Amino acid sequence: MSLKENMDALKEELSSEEKFFESAIRTERFVKRYQKPLIAVVVGSLLAVVGAIGYQSYSNSKIESSNAAFNVLLTNPSDTTAEQTLKNDNPELYDVWKLSRGIAQNDVSILEGLKKSETFGVADIAHYEAAAIKGDVQALDQYTKKQGVFYKDLALLELAIVSIEKGDVTSAHQKIALISEESPLYQVASALSHYGVK
Repeated sequence: MSLKENMDALKEELSSEEKFFESAIRTERFVKRYQKPLIAVVVGSLLAVVGAIGYQSYSNSKIESSNAAFNVLLTNPSDTTAEQTLKNDNPELYDVWKLSRGIAQNDVSILEGLKKSETFGVADIAHYEAAAIKGDVQALDQYTKKQGVFYKDLALLELAIVSIEKGDVTSAHQKIALISEESPLYQVASALSHYGVK
């Protein structure tokens, strides 16, 4: 190699080292300038991770506690401690359990208490079951006029049977006609219309 090539190689090497030191100095200045915000971001991230882990542990313990209370209530429905635990730890599951108890015992007071439940489907089923147990024709009729209710066709069928028992064939036919062909109760409604209402 010639002296000129050696000098060029040395210049390139010094230039690359100079660039490395320059970037190290820039990084050091950046860190010094934004040291507090960087520390705050790191601490905030750590706190968020710790908080998420803590919340997950808390949620898991509540789920385990409510499941244990639910299992106790399935074997011993009169256990007030398990009932209170379930009510505090998992209000939705508590409402479902109360609904099942109200239906199993034909207890209208339990069902009436669940009519304002926010748990999916509980208030709807409680309205229907309370009206059906009481034999409240007006409440069943009001239930059938609501949008998106679960037991609309069953309530219409019950109203048709009540109309047949009263001898009001026209009303029975009107109620049966409201049951759609896609309904699982359509065949029963057709049979009732054909054989029960003449």
